[in-house]
Amino acid sequence: MDLRPSRLRALSRGPRRLLAAVAAVAMLAGAGTWTAAVASDGTRAVHRTDRVMAVDGVRLDTSFFTPAGAGRHPAVLLAHGFGGTKDDMRRQAEDLTRDGYAVLTWSARGFGRSTGRIGLNDPRAEVADVSRLVDWLARQPQVRLDGPGDPRVGVAGGSYGGAVALLAAAYDHRVDAIAPAITYWNLADALFPGGVFKKLWAGIFVNTGGGCARFQPALCRMYDRVAESGTPDPAARALLEARSPSAVGTRVKVPTLLVQGQTDSLFTLGQADAAARAIRANGAPVDVDWIAGGHDGGDMETGRVETRVRAWFDRYLKGDRSVGTGPAFRVTRTGGVDSTDGTAQLRGASADTYPGLRDHPRTLPLTGGTQHVDNPAGGSPPGVSALPGLGGSGGLAQLSALGVGVSLDFPGQYARFDSAPLTRDLRITGTPTATVRVTSTREDAVLFGKVYDVAPDGTGQVLPAQLVTPLRVTGARTGKDVTVTLPAIDHEVRAGHRLRLVLASTDLGYASPAAPAGYTVALKGGLSVPTAPAVTTAAAALPAWVWWLPVAGAVTALALLLTARRRTAAPAPDPALADVPLVISGLHKRYAGSADRYAVRELSFRVERGQVLGLLGPNGAGKTTTLRMLMGLIAPDDGEIRVFGHAVRPGATVLSRVGAFVEGAGFLPHLSGRDNLELYWRATGRPPEDAHLEEALEIAGLGDALARAVRTYSQGMRQRLAIAQAMLGLPDLLILDEPTNGLDPPQIREMREVMIRYAAAGRTVIVSSHLLSEVEQSCTHLVVMDRGRLVQAGPVREITGSGDTLLVGTATPVEEPVVGKVAALPGVASAVRADDGLLVRLGPDGTAERLVAELVRLEVPVVSVGPHRRLEDAFLTLIGGAA
Repeated sequence: MDLRPSRLRALSRGPRRLLAAVAAVAMLAGAGTWTAAVASDGTRAVHRTDRVMAVDGVRLDTSFFTPAGAGRHPAVLLAHGFGGTKDDMRRQAEDLTRDGYAVLTWSARGFGRSTGRIGLNDPRAEVADVSRLVDWLARQPQVRLDGPGDPRVGVAGGSYGGAVALLAAAYDHRVDAIAPAITYWNLADALFPGGVFKKLWAGIFVNTGGGCARFQPALCRMYDRVAESGTPDPAARALLEARSPSAVGTRVKVPTLLVQGQTDSLFTLGQADAAARAIRANGAPVDVDWIAGGHDGGDMETGRVETRVRAWFDRYLKGDRSVGTGPAFRVTRTGGVDSTDGTAQLRGASADTYPGLRDHPRTLPLTGGTQHVDNPAGGSPPGVSALPGLGGSGGLAQLSALGVGVSLDFPGQYARFDSAPLTRDLRITGTPTATVRVTSTREDAVLFGKVYDVAPDGTGQVLPAQLVTPLRVTGARTGKDVTVTLPAIDHEVRAGHRLRLVLASTDLGYASPAAPAGYTVALKGGLSVPTAPAVTTAAAALPAWVWWLPVAGAVTALALLLTARRRTAAPAPDPALADVPLVISGLHKRYAGSADRYAVRELSFRVERGQVLGLLGPNGAGKTTTLRMLMGLIAPDDGEIRVFGHAVRPGATVLSRVGAFVEGAGFLPHLSGRDNLELYWRATGRPPEDAHLEEALEIAGLGDALARAVRTYSQGMRQRLAIAQAMLGLPDLLILDEPTNGLDPPQIREMREVMIRYAAAGRTVIVSSHLLSEVEQSCTHLVVMDRGRLVQAGPVREITGSGDTLLVGTATPVEEPVVGKVAALPGVASAVRADDGLLVRLGPDGTAERLVAELVRLEVPVVSVGPHRRLEDAFLTLIGGAA
């Protein structure tokens, strides 16, 4: 299995340093191959030389990158992930070189062209190799020196390579700064958490390394012993702890940027927390960054993280004190998933100090009496949480982010304790804890703790980041009180949801006792959850799209003045609808000059606060006519439109609460873009400071064109100017008709984020668009029209279907015999091969959770699971292909 960062974000590994190294690093004959890479955009050239170095009896394959030109530069060692090679680091090395660093990459022992046995960062092997590489850097004329034999050098790497960065800082005083990512502080705690063997991840380690024989003999014997017994022994712990940064943690005293993954059942957030506390106690600067991805998948935020690493090295290697290194603590929060490409929509939250994992705890009472739990013989069938090996895009991480529960607990094999429904939203940042009393029919008990977010109707539950905490309770025969420290997470629980503490006897990723046993579990208190209130999401300036808001109201008023439309008497406001953004009832609009041809006919629907509603339909469906009536630009022939309880008529005062962009905006062609916007805002009569003009102009991205006459603008530029005009001010209801015309992909994405953010703040957005993928990603509800009539209205998921047909993506084609086995599974109505894997139609009693578990047992190489029916399918079905 490929565990490289580009695939599974796997373990990074590399060498480390011994004491003082006078060691001979002999270059093999003919080992230097020089190349030069020159960027076509005029950036500085990068020179690379490849060498195979003889180091303490092994050969290390290296590449040295230097900027063109004379002078000395700070150096950076980049360590690759477990199962990878130096080539995985080439792009980052070239980027750092262009930024003024001399960069050395290498393939660690046992990987690529390097020889030697894999030692899992043995201080006498891989870590000592790093010191030899530092010796070599000290002799290069391109490398800045702090003293004889002492180069200015930093170390960065992910996972296995991140651990070697920590170890190098501990063993070699010449290392000046480090940036380890998704890595471990204590390898024994990572692979034997709570005294339980993490069997699937351990097996992946061994297989990715090429088999047990490729490892040092002591490691191979240890793995065989623990895998056979299923129980880690003290000697196994000692062997892994000696290879862990925690063993020399008091010696890590250099500036450290810790980047850790939230979707990571291998190296959890608790590993980074232990590292941060230890290094800070040594007096060194430490920043902590929790990214959206990890070894279990998700977004690795590569660009942002590499930018922050460069800033870290600029500050602590180049000595540039003007460089900002970011907040002391940052966490990426997910606001949904892009349904077309599976990418998460991310936002950052930060704090001036690292809060740790138990900041400002809040205790939630739990209910549930004493419960009996069976540990089945052989630990089978096992429950399912994370599935190691399904990292990368899609897969379980995507399902969890979509709010689809993919965990599986078997009846009789778990105890559950529920909180009351929450009365307000609750953000958990850190490790929840709970104390329980465990009694076992045998001396020991093994349990797996997890906290679910349970939907109000009780039918849906999500396990945040798919994480569990294993614990071995020794001396449990007579009963024992234990505090369960649950996985560290950053997760928002919505009001009306409840938290559910589950203690299960089995988990697919871990070794459970083979002998059958019975456990009794009882509560000894509530669930304590850390809230970390100082961690706040930045109030990002709302992109230009937001400033179109009152525009519509103003646009409407201005249009009415110019056309001298006469206001008609409006019905009295309806108090019952005062908080409802929009209600349309029995709306009719005939085509001009026709008595029986309707643009809109018998249209009725309602829009609530916080919704992003997509208005869909083929050309001629009546979408734009409906929006123009809503804006008061034209009057309906029959029916009623109420906005916040007020009937809409031309010039109605309630339109001041509505912002709209409908079929473009009219501009005076001889005036500049800026002058047009300022003139428009003055016509509204509102104070200039309410316009947020500069923000709108900045987001519109027109640059110097703002000073030019509008008659010189292209269609795309006119569209952006119209959007900027529509975003002046902040109304309660925003209406957008085909807002993405003339916009490029980044601006379309920005528009999408604004709509979602607006609705999250309690406002309402209505968008008409022909881009079904954008509507599916952005909208919570839909109204589908055809030939002027309502075809269907409701939540997006309801219209696209409940997803009884799932597309199971697989790494390799599934053989027909396996397809037959899948089709015969309980809860599966049918299964057929598809280009990307399998199309599985669930029966009435089938669930995605159980299907995933069964596929794993059949060893189907699953890489993603998701609903097969998209909005496009539903739309074409509803309108009969008329689009």
